[in-house]
Amino acid sequence: MAEQAQFEELARQLSAVGAVKRDLGRILPMDCPAGSAAVLTLLGRHGDMRMSKLAELLSVDMSVTSRHVAHVAARGWIERHPDPADRRSRILRLTPAGLAQLDELSRRTTHLLAERLADWSDDEVSQLIRLMTRLRTSFGDCRSAPVRLPAHPAEDTAPVAVQTTPAFDETTRTPAST
Repeated sequence: MAEQAQFEELARQLSAVGAVKRDLGRILPMDCPAGSAAVLTLLGRHGDMRMSKLAELLSVDMSVTSRHVAHVAARGWIERHPDPADRRSRILRLTPAGLAQLDELSRRTTHLLAERLADWSDDEVSQLIRLMTRLRTSFGDCRSAPVRLPAHPAEDTAPVAVQTTPAFDETTRTPAST
């Protein structure tokens, strides 16, 4: 098992991933902010779905999801059709324009990653993918399960449940993993 100092360094490195995410966000088209990119990415990955499922995958509430969906629908990137099983619900579906936008997002993301990792070997990129996949798997679906932490890190006390912010397994907010 890794030592405490290694876990502390890992925590520092993971917090620095925010800079990578910000760079990925800067390459998005002006009319496609990160929330819209996430909607398109998830619809591209999972196919047609209800708003409630999209909200779950985004790990945000329905009001936030509604704003993102309204934005992409106004641009013609998705269609909202009545759900045949429940006419009160809507099924979200990518349009050809949405697929084209998703392709553009993927192209931009791939280009940036290729540029920034140009001095990495194929093996190093594969190793990073493998380790990040393993890290996400180790965390599982953190959206609903509280994390158990000791009351004080130096004490050997019974764990206390602490609700954490959502983590994203395959619900990445940027199209980087498409």
